[in-house]
Amino acid sequence: MVKIELNRINDGCAMEAVNESGKKILLDGSPADGGHDLGMRPMQTLLAAMGACSAIDVITILRKQREVLKDIKITVTGERQKDSTPSLYTEVHAHYKLFGNINPDKAKKAIDLSVGKYCSVAKTLEKTARVTHSFEIIN
Repeated sequence: MVKIELNRINDGCAMEAVNESGKKILLDGSPADGGHDLGMRPMQTLLAAMGACSAIDVITILRKQREVLKDIKITVTGERQKDSTPSLYTEVHAHYKLFGNINPDKAKKAIDLSVGKYCSVAKTLEKTARVTHSFEIIN
């Protein structure tokens, strides 16, 4: 079982999330909700989690394929339901920038496997959102 503890850190909405090994992230609400922009909003962290989850997969898969990945950058965007509570994501797109002399077919396979099979966050998001992806290789 995963355990995350949240502790309020001010008189607004700012929260510090701490995992079992003491790693922390800062979350906050929007100023309209009483927040102070001290950290990411919860729904932003969901997109960040998808990017990080998928990055781990892609790095691991490319390593197994003996591809030399010098760096990876991922931009994850999301569209949420309008005028709805809760406001779920309906569209999520991840764009991967892979740095190095990477075989495009192997890059595509790694990303397809991550988003379509291995990334638990992407698989969770696809229950309410259309999850898409694209990539480019930068030598």
